Amino acid sequence: MKKQTLAQLVGQAIRRHRTDMGLSQDLFADRIQMHRAYYSAIERGEKNVTLPTLFRVATGLGVSMSELLRGING
Repeated sequence: MKKQTLAQLVGQAIRRHRTDMGLSQDLFADRIQMHRAYYSAIERGEKNVTLPTLFRVATGLGVSMSELLRGING
């Protein structure tokens, strides 16, 4: 079994919070003023997000960065 990358684990955490809010990727990306394709790549773990981007996503989700990343075990 292939071990997941940190980017994939972060993307999964972001997706989990977004879906808990009942938002589509498109709607959420628009809400945080991020290109939908770029946001989608973050959730798929194809992008290594910078701290400012992670802060932007966490703020849009209404959680702190630490709350967003809680439970990630790489």
